Amino acid sequence: MDAFRKAQELGYDLVEVAPTSQPPVCRIMDYGKYKYELSKKEHQSRRHQKSTQVKEIKLRPRTDKHDLEIKIRQIKGFLAEGNKTKVTVIFRGREMANQEMGRSMMATVMGQLADSGTIEYAPRMEGRSLIMIVAPKS
Repeated sequence: MDAFRKAQELGYDLVEVAPTSQPPVCRIMDYGKYKYELSKKEHQSRRHQKSTQVKEIKLRPRTDKHDLEIKIRQIKGFLAEGNKTKVTVIFRGREMANQEMGRSMMATVMGQLADSGTIEYAPRMEGRSLIMIVAPKS
């Protein structure tokens, strides 16, 4: 009760720091200011974190050469920003019979991206899609 009265006189709060110890440890402080400083520290630490996203580029087996170059340029931009990129070739209908076209397209993409990224997940069929993940070079 003595500590509580003293905290009231000073205009502060009595905060229990270690309630399990014998006797319980308390501290006289401005609790609102303490919570504010904690939130500021947390915000500051979050500001310096770098989050990576997984961007996705979708292609078709019959995508033209020029359109493919544009898509590769987009992928290089994503990698330059530090994001991983998922490259997907989607097969529809009878295109499933000509999977070599999609695989050759993936080989072209891999060749073009050799200098700016590393293949994290090699081209693999998942259902009707051929999927590859490219990560930026460290």
